[in-house]
Amino acid sequence: MQIDRRGLVASGLAAAAALGLPAPAVLGQARPRVVVVGGGAGGATAARYIARDSQGAIAVTLVEENETYQSCFHSNLYIGGFKGYDEIVHRYDALAANYGEALTLARARATAIDRDRREVLLSTGQRLPYDRLVLSPGIDLKYDSVPGWSKESEEAMPHGWKPGRQTQLVRERLEQVPDGGIIVMIAPPNPYRCPPGPYERASMFAHVLKQAGKAKAKIVILDPKESFSKQAAFQADWEKRYGGMIEWLGPKVHDGVKSVDPGTNSVETGFETYRDCAFVNVIPAQMAGEIARSAGLAPPGGYCTIDPATMKSASDPNVFVLGDACIAGDMPKSAFSANSQAKVAAMVIRHELTGSRAFPARYVNTCWSLIDTDDAIKVGGRYEPKDGRIAATETFVSAPGESEELRRQTQAENMSWYGAITADMFS
Repeated sequence: MQIDRRGLVASGLAAAAALGLPAPAVLGQARPRVVVVGGGAGGATAARYIARDSQGAIAVTLVEENETYQSCFHSNLYIGGFKGYDEIVHRYDALAANYGEALTLARARATAIDRDRREVLLSTGQRLPYDRLVLSPGIDLKYDSVPGWSKESEEAMPHGWKPGRQTQLVRERLEQVPDGGIIVMIAPPNPYRCPPGPYERASMFAHVLKQAGKAKAKIVILDPKESFSKQAAFQADWEKRYGGMIEWLGPKVHDGVKSVDPGTNSVETGFETYRDCAFVNVIPAQMAGEIARSAGLAPPGGYCTIDPATMKSASDPNVFVLGDACIAGDMPKSAFSANSQAKVAAMVIRHELTGSRAFPARYVNTCWSLIDTDDAIKVGGRYEPKDGRIAATETFVSAPGESEELRRQTQAENMSWYGAITADMFS
């Protein structure tokens, strides 16, 4: 049986009434309105699933200032020479083309949120009213978290932890490292985007240098953490693949980063000073994107608390916060996590605005890391709301000493997943 848009909306209202749900805003307008801020793994997925699965019953606007999206996930593979830059850049055109009037792209920056009036203010001066708001703004960097480093220093000592020019700059700096040169990576404290990311990046540094015949170069990781994701597998493979090229130092060894000097490319720790480094990669502490903080959904310098069963902000039931900007319990800040959270939020929003069926929240995540050619490891799990947080119900992690065939299969999974998630976001 086919149902036209008017019939679908009417049936949704009837279902909502039967379930005792609050009547959606569609009573006073053609369709309820959902505004999605941020076109990454969380936002693009949420916009697509709401538009697609509501079959036009909900008007979705995706607010994204960039014409293209460069994925941070797999950016390390670009740095390592396993992907071209164009392979990690994607356009939003298909979203607009495939969903017609159900999904509108607003090419602007969201500058403020008026939660009382339920409006998003854009850099163009336009105000977008919403019945539900989805925020997926990613992270901002704490430029004052590393003494001596600042936003003005990110060209000299790039972070590469936000997409675009920074990603290319890290690769350029890597290619300039001479044989025997020293790279110092300053790893971030928890919580931060992509827990295995710095260590995969160090692997890619070593891979590029070794391939270029610069095996005397050295990568020193100064870590504020006592341990890191997939540590046993990483360190076993570093020794096997790269000998002593990568040295990881925990806080008890280096005694803290005391200062950096972008002018001389030097890093001072409590233990020693690394002078005239070939390249210093500063990955600072992080926090929720500014739009979430300025809206009062996260404390200064922090992340957004959410309801683990719905992904709603704990501060506002009309706002959903996804991905890197939220506190998601046991789930890491990854693209896979954001994509999974977006599907739960989309389901809840459709339920509330059209009366469609809702199911208990279930989340999944896997994070793959490439160490060398056809040598990938992974970590992940399944998650459910429990005791006020998103809790792991099942976990897995790659072990040291796995067979070469298993590692090849893991890398094949990694590449297949990238194609699948980007299609899920943009098609």
